[in-house]
Amino acid sequence: MTTNSQKQELTKWFSKLQQDIIAGLEALEDTFAPPSNSQKRFIRKEWHRCGNEDEGGGTMAILDGGSVFERAGVNVSTVYGALPADFSREIPGAQASPSFWASGISIVVHPRNPYVPIIHMNTRHIITTKSWFGGGIDLTPALAFAEDTDFFHTSLQKICDAHDPTYYENFKQQCDEYFYLPHRQEPRGAGGIFYDNLNSGSFAEDFAFTKSVGCAFLEIYSAIVQRRVQTSWDDHARSTQLLKRGRYVEFNLLYDRGTRFGLQTGGNTEAILMSLPPLAQWR
Repeated sequence: MTTNSQKQELTKWFSKLQQDIIAGLEALEDTFAPPSNSQKRFIRKEWHRCGNEDEGGGTMAILDGGSVFERAGVNVSTVYGALPADFSREIPGAQASPSFWASGISIVVHPRNPYVPIIHMNTRHIITTKSWFGGGIDLTPALAFAEDTDFFHTSLQKICDAHDPTYYENFKQQCDEYFYLPHRQEPRGAGGIFYDNLNSGSFAEDFAFTKSVGCAFLEIYSAIVQRRVQTSWDDHARSTQLLKRGRYVEFNLLYDRGTRFGLQTGGNTEAILMSLPPLAQWR
């Protein structure tokens, strides 16, 4: 079972990763935004689970209205207490006891330019009477480029292969199966990797893999942003982007486990729903 020192290590790591990713996204905003809008910054807000400091909480950080990123959220949380009785039946190890502890980071970026893809990443560690890591990273382009998709997946495969040669194909398949809209009969995006209930028996090895995924976020996404952010776009491209955002909303509100976990465990609603874009369309 995860020790108190390991819990402290996890919390510290997720907080540091949040700061690094915020700094990296703000640097991209400054690099490519016009001077009049070059000082867009993340706004941080602290919150407590169920309004109670004794049950943990988190820090949500949102950038709204940027020239590069129309909305970006980078949230961390460490929460604990008791799961609701109905929900505890769905969480591994919570049937015997509703007590839980969870720490993690969640990132969603909605770019302004339709040629820059949406990206999502989250990694977490959850403890009930069992303990495990989970998370992943996936790409959702509105207007896809094979070059970007190949680069994204090749980068993820290198990360996975450095830890276990079976990880990439396994986690890619899990991602494809998870980020799928059954009512539309279509994938949410270009896939990525997704893993849950990861407990190899070595906390150090599983944490090292999770850190590798987290550290790769900026390097991978920055390369794609820089490749596409100055591409000219028109109303048709914008409409295509807003329709893809609509699909993103559908998945997050209907199927996303993280959204449900946050809402069921007394998380901050504003932080949970930061994954939704400021504008979207449906048809």
